[in-house]
Formats: sequence, C-alpha cells, structure tokens
Amino acid sequence: MEFSQFNVNTLMEITSRPDLVFVRGQGSWLEDHAGKRYLDFVQGWAVNTLGHCAPEMQKALLDQSKLLMNPSPAFYNVPSIELAQRLTGASDFDRVFFANSGGEANEGAIKLARKWGQVHKKGAYKIITMNHGFHGRTLATMSASGKPGWDKMFAPQVEGFPKAELNDLESVRKLIDDQTVAIMLEPVQGEGGVLPATREFMQGLRKLADEHKLLFIVDEVQTGMGRTGKMFAYQHSDVVPDIMTLAKGIGGGVPLAALLARQEVCVFAHGDQGGTYNGNPLTTAVGVAVFDALVAPGFMESVNARAKQLSEGLLALSAKYGMKGERGVGLLRALIMDRDDGPAIVDAARNLTPNGLLLNAPRPNLLRFMPALNVTAEEIDTMLTQLDGLIAQVRKA
Repeated sequence: MEFSQFNVNTLMEITSRPDLVFVRGQGSWLEDHAGKRYLDFVQGWAVNTLGHCAPEMQKALLDQSKLLMNPSPAFYNVPSIELAQRLTGASDFDRVFFANSGGEANEGAIKLARKWGQVHKKGAYKIITMNHGFHGRTLATMSASGKPGWDKMFAPQVEGFPKAELNDLESVRKLIDDQTVAIMLEPVQGEGGVLPATREFMQGLRKLADEHKLLFIVDEVQTGMGRTGKMFAYQHSDVVPDIMTLAKGIGGGVPLAALLARQEVCVFAHGDQGGTYNGNPLTTAVGVAVFDALVAPGFMESVNARAKQLSEGLLALSAKYGMKGERGVGLLRALIMDRDDGPAIVDAARNLTPNGLLLNAPRPNLLRFMPALNVTAEEIDTMLTQLDGLIAQVRKA
C-alpha cells in the first residue's frame, strides 16, 4: 500500500504526524501500511499495558460482545461490578466511578472535591496542583495542569488552581487558605519529564491535608495499573489518598478510566455525575482481563526485573555519552541528555531500517520510555543497542 492512497486530510489537523499509517500490532511491535515493523517503546503513551492486541483482551472483547455491549449506565452490568470489586480490593478506596479518559476522570475528581467542599468546608473550592503537572485537556483539567503556556491557550482559565512546586512542601503550605479544599498531583510527572514525587513529599502532603482538613488526590492516569512496579504508584510512599484517578493502562488500549474515592468522600447526589458510555460492559470486561493479567503470579516481579534492566542500560548509555543520568519508577523512565537532541533521535529512530523504533521526547533534552509491561529482556536489549547507534549517528551528524 502507498501512503498517498489514504486521504488523511479528512482528519482534523491537531498534531504533526509522519507519513505512515499503522495497520496491525502484536506485543511490542507495530506494522505500517508498507509492511515496515517498529519496536514500540511508547505504547500509546503508557496505555498498552499488555502490548498490542493482547490475547486476553481479544478474548474479553469477543466474549462480552456476544453477551452485552451497552445497557446504559442507568443500570448495573456484571463486568463493571467485577472490575470495581477488583480495584477496591487492591487499593485503599471504597467506591468507583468509571469514565472513558483520564481527562474525564480528573474532571470528575475536581467536581467531587468541590462538592465535598460545599458539604464539609463552607464552599471551599481551590485545589492546589503542581507546576509542570498534566491532568488532561478539558478546560478544568487544563487549568489544573501546570504546563507552560496553557494558561493563555483557551483563556480565561477555570479559576481555583494555585500552583506549587513538586517536592517542595513549603510551597504547598504557603498556598493553603480558607478556600482550599484539596491537593492534587501525579506521583510521577510524566509529561513534565518523568519527575517522581519523593516519599517524604507524598507523606508530607498527607499530613498537610490532615492538618487542614483537605482532600489528597493522586492522578494515576499514567502511573497506575502496574506501571511503576506496584499496582498503584502511591503505594510506594505508604500513604492513603482520598481520591485516585486511573486511565491509560486500566483499559490496556480500550477507552476506560476510573475515579476512585474513600466512602466518606463520596458526596455526589443523584444527577451530579454521569456519562453515556461510562462503565459499559465491553470496556470494563477488558479492564477485568488486564487487571487479572497484572495480578497473575510472577507478573509484577517481571515488571520490576525489566525496569532494573532498562534503568541500568540507560545509565550505561548516559555514562558513555556524558549525559545526566536517568530517572523514573518501574517501566516509566527517562534518559536525561546533555543537549536538546531528543526530537532528532525520535525521528531517526522511526526512520531506522529495516525495523524502526518508536520513542518519545516530552522535552528536547529528554527521552521517555513506556514499553508494554510484558516487554521481554531481549526487546529491551534490542532497543538499547539501537539507541546507542542512534545517539552516535545524531551526534556525528
């Protein structure tokens, strides 16, 4: 197939895309319209927990499609109940609201916190978030995000999201006033450059929230569902948040997200929250299959073994080329370079022959790695070898 046969101009222009169309995928590999294969270390931005077209997900989709696809969220359905039981059983939360995207889940968390403020804090509504944080693309979640330039993109912003600095507890404390209802952050800032919140910071936020009767919200859209080597990233810090959001990895590639909360925080009245497709049995059945794969014996141990391998490999490359090390948690990692050649490496990697390599550069001096959680040791070695040659090639040019 030729690329020219696809009328891509029928799609709205919202990002710069290369001249290729992906037609199939399996595990850690994608194949484009011309038959070229690519080793995928982006996986839909940490979405494809089990890689492309995982057999467990295919079976769940097929089996559920023969039973029931969409009865309406006005009624209960079996897969949504089964997934909710699994999520609450594996976490510190009591209730689940299913949604379709991370932005929608975070919007729900903001609404729940504000409603809680109306009920318990005399209408307090402000939610302290972090500079360089990323919470979604709705107007409220863009306002909650600390991405540079977003405050003017669709101005005016939704008011009520003062920004603190990650891992600076005093910067949070200074922003608390009688209108503050919650503190919200990603345990690892993904778009911000794979910046982990320290254990001390997470525990300090919990104490601050308790002192001032605030809600503590963790956005685990990118870090949840085994990505960091535990089911949820907050579990590394021995804290109990009040609200958590999930998306990306929870569906493994189908549109699925979740808002979880402790019982005493669940103050929504009937009609406060909803959504046409929320909790539909087709996607939640896939969520059950993904969850069950993650808790299978040995799976999380393998994630941590591959994370150690990837970390050590990136550190070796950093030392070889005089870079600034690597950071991250589990299989969400970044190589910190000494110059701004990240985008050039990403382009060169995609154009490799005979097989390409898919990487991501959230910042010019950074490469981010988000492989499938069942990536093999051989695939990590292949990626590291290719990356070594790419860095040399780009820097020679």
